[in-house]
Amino acid sequence: MQVEPFDWPLGIRLWPNERRRVRRLREGYDYSPIENSSDSFRFTAVSGAAKVPGVFRSFADCLPEESFLILEFYQEEHEAAPDEQPLPAVYYSPYLPTNEILETLEPYLPRLIHDGFVGFGLANNRAGMELFYSEEKVLTFFTGNHLRVTDMLARHGLHHRSDLLYPTDLGHDHLSLLCHPQGTLPQPFSALSETELDYVHFCGEVTQLLDMYPVEESLSFFLSKKEQDLIEARLQENPDLAEFAEEDFGTLLLDWDDFVSECSTAFEGDLWDYRQGLKLRDMIEYVLEGIPATLSGKVREIIASSDEKFQQNLTDRRKRLDPPGPGPAQDDRFWYRGMVRNQGAYLRRDLIRQGWFKPAT
Repeated sequence: MQVEPFDWPLGIRLWPNERRRVRRLREGYDYSPIENSSDSFRFTAVSGAAKVPGVFRSFADCLPEESFLILEFYQEEHEAAPDEQPLPAVYYSPYLPTNEILETLEPYLPRLIHDGFVGFGLANNRAGMELFYSEEKVLTFFTGNHLRVTDMLARHGLHHRSDLLYPTDLGHDHLSLLCHPQGTLPQPFSALSETELDYVHFCGEVTQLLDMYPVEESLSFFLSKKEQDLIEARLQENPDLAEFAEEDFGTLLLDWDDFVSECSTAFEGDLWDYRQGLKLRDMIEYVLEGIPATLSGKVREIIASSDEKFQQNLTDRRKRLDPPGPGPAQDDRFWYRGMVRNQGAYLRRDLIRQGWFKPAT
């Protein structure tokens, strides 16, 4: 039986020897449980380029009213060493109405799909759902409702295959839309200027339109809906923290990492702002002390790099910023021992007023 040619996106070009081989890429998906999660699954799907917009919109229909966009692209030319792999920049949008994200992306969607140096996705961490279409042009889903995803994929003609091949299994090159000779691109690309076809330009426009912010790739993580529910229940136990219970806990982890990064360069806020940053870590610790050990270990692993970076930035660790308060292990909380090296003018002013720089007794 003759196999129909695969609908490759313009950003992937097979090596000539791969075109002569018998094995061919076919549409379909495979799935497996997510490591360290008892109730969530990872789906990986291979789809022709023409089906991706429909899959993306169908997944968006499964999300709550709000979600956030993920965008991954290479921001500038990178002279990499022979043994060094250049890394793309990763951007997240704030939580926005899902329909607003779709409307904003509509004129950009063909370029995001076809350019070989761009990946994008949509997620709602509180619902435990994420879709990402990578620069390798593979669809990856994270979900706690595998039946919903299998049904959605089947409606788009994508069925389970245990022998699924991926683009990474075949030798290929990545091409930007600008790599194609002028006049050879099909619609809608042929009507666009070189500037509009430049992924640095159009990805930059998307980040501005949706007020996106950079995220460290090392802080990529997934918390299932069940795990988020356990965290919510823990926060509800504390009247002072209950207002944060229904929010995305992943955002709190990102906020702590952002605070650590700001302290690593130069913290420009005052002492009150600095203490607010420490309270982020207080809230995380409160959650860690009251959730199952498996989940606690998972969250500690997520924040381990941020915690280590913050500890390395602390000086005068014999002194505490605030006296120990009530509660278990309060005195052992490293984030209150010492002060960050790179103090901005306002923080240093307030520390002088408080007497921080007096010799420790």
